Amino acid sequence: MFGYPKAVVCAIFGTLFIDRRMHMFPSVVNVPFGLWLRRLPLVAGIVLALLGSATIGGQAATLLMLEQPGCVWCKRFNEEIAPAYAKTAEGQRAPLRRIDITEDWPDDLKNIRSERLTPTFILLDNGVEIDRMVGYPGDVFFWGLLNDMLAKLPDDDMAASVQ
Repeated sequence: MFGYPKAVVCAIFGTLFIDRRMHMFPSVVNVPFGLWLRRLPLVAGIVLALLGSATIGGQAATLLMLEQPGCVWCKRFNEEIAPAYAKTAEGQRAPLRRIDITEDWPDDLKNIRSERLTPTFILLDNGVEIDRMVGYPGDVFFWGLLNDMLAKLPDDDMAASVQ
């Protein structure tokens, strides 16, 4: 279910999804079905709140990467930068979100101007464009230019990313 381990799903929903032959959660299996049914809205609300906070997590800054199939410079970025980006301080501060410009423009980005040239990197703070880098300058210059962009973020984003 949703790519989560079976043990997690069983621990949360108990008798609704658990196979009675499993002995991993004997106390969950013995709970009356009616009790789980009454608690389901509460459990579902908690799970959705946790999932929502995990995806947003107070993360205000996002780095959009506009790309398209066949883009040679996008391929170079994917080979040189993308594998390590999420593990860097910059990647933690502004996670990468990829947008294929050949597809429909996402509804949550209506206020952001699209670009025909790829790759284009757009730094957003709470959905507002802060800066953009058109093109990929290579791995040597990318990090410096990205740090210049990140320096334009409000100070409260920097404090939130350190915590």
